[in-house]
Amino acid sequence: MKIRIDWIYKTPKGTEAEFHSEELPVAHALLIAEDLERTGRIKRITFTDQYDSNWTIKEMKIYLKSLETEPYKVSVYFDGGFDHETNKSGLGCVIYYEQNGKTYRLRSNAPSGELTSNNEAEYAALYLAVQELEHLNVHHQPVKIIGDSQVVINQMKEEWPTLEKNFLEWADRIEEKMKNLGIQPEYELISRKVNNESDRLATQALSGIAVSANVEIL
Repeated sequence: MKIRIDWIYKTPKGTEAEFHSEELPVAHALLIAEDLERTGRIKRITFTDQYDSNWTIKEMKIYLKSLETEPYKVSVYFDGGFDHETNKSGLGCVIYYEQNGKTYRLRSNAPSGELTSNNEAEYAALYLAVQELEHLNVHHQPVKIIGDSQVVINQMKEEWPTLEKNFLEWADRIEEKMKNLGIQPEYELISRKVNNESDRLATQALSGIAVSANVEIL
């Protein structure tokens, strides 16, 4: 997560002025804020994240401390598959993250009989991944979202228009949940070959094979 420092400077004679920094990494911003406080001339100092939420120095210290025990450096791979003969879908996601100095991989999949196309299955797979992020307690940090669906990636990046109503509903649902979690998505489009792990999970879900595993990577 990157944040902006907002502060009010007050001279000894009482003249005040408000200042704002550029966006900075949290640890960097906190060091600067504490240094500003030591001048004794700061009337108020806060931090603002990309969602315009305000944080105090105390809250930011708690957040940094939480990163020592909560997941960080999170990367999400997602994929959805649709069988036109059965009208059934398979959803898959793989999440890599670090926690307590160790690296983990979470794999999850799910079937669905309520979707209407492969593109909708891709959206549903991304939503499944965001739900898993919520279960992992991933919050207020950048997360890499990686997939092979040009439609989903480019529409979520707002590089392509979202004209289909059901796609727009999925996109709104995903964005709302990420906003509530304070997740800053960084979307990346990759080839299907590179996305083979989540593709395999989606295929297994279509075949009735359920997968739910979270293991340490040695």
